[in-house]
Amino acid sequence: MYALVVDDEDGARETVIQMVKLYCPQIRNIEEAHNVQTAIASIEQKQPDILFLDIRLGDGNGFDVLKNIDSSDLSIIFLTTYEEYAVKAFKVSAVDYLLKPLDPDELIEAVEKVYKSKAKDVFNSKLNRLLEQVEENRVHKITLKTMESIHIVETKDIIFCGAEKNYTTFFLVDGRQIIVSKTLREYEALFSPKEFMRTHQSYLVNLNHIVQYDKGDKNYLVMTGAHKVPVAIRKKEQVMQFFKDI
Repeated sequence: MYALVVDDEDGARETVIQMVKLYCPQIRNIEEAHNVQTAIASIEQKQPDILFLDIRLGDGNGFDVLKNIDSSDLSIIFLTTYEEYAVKAFKVSAVDYLLKPLDPDELIEAVEKVYKSKAKDVFNSKLNRLLEQVEENRVHKITLKTMESIHIVETKDIIFCGAEKNYTTFFLVDGRQIIVSKTLREYEALFSPKEFMRTHQSYLVNLNHIVQYDKGDKNYLVMTGAHKVPVAIRKKEQVMQFFKDI
């Protein structure tokens, strides 16, 4: 079998490749892609048998890949770091997924299942059902737990999130700032990339609250409430694409 590993983190991608080579002799050729666009191109050109697909990608997510390809002859194993909302849909649809860091036994079992599977039509019906469930389960509210309180917050009321070490601060439309002891990446995994964008290592913004983009030397977004959020150089293209798509 020929496989393609899609993950936006170089180290994570290399780890998956090495584990597949070590534990999965059925897979004789394996290549890699680092985002939605390169994944789509690789699938169209190489036509792999099996796809190891990370959920969170730099320019979107794994579901954006699936919506733009013909998956009729492709088996998919999702990769995820967190027990995020989509995992429930995976279980219902019986589509395989692996939690990072990968467990060798679980990897072997997932690949063996793909290798033995002949029922592509059954798999595709499950995959379509999964995509429908992911859309239905999009997060609209989250709970933010602090030392003193538990806050229920609607995602539409989040202007942006700022990170410092293992803490994340939520800036809300009503002026509140709620600090929780979880990393920004954990929350990024919950939100739809159609609504939130990582503009910087330490910032995640709500696309609906972007007011202005200053492309000068300081390179920042102006958000609702006149908040200024920096844009990393490597994120400029993604931010510009957002404005083109409006």
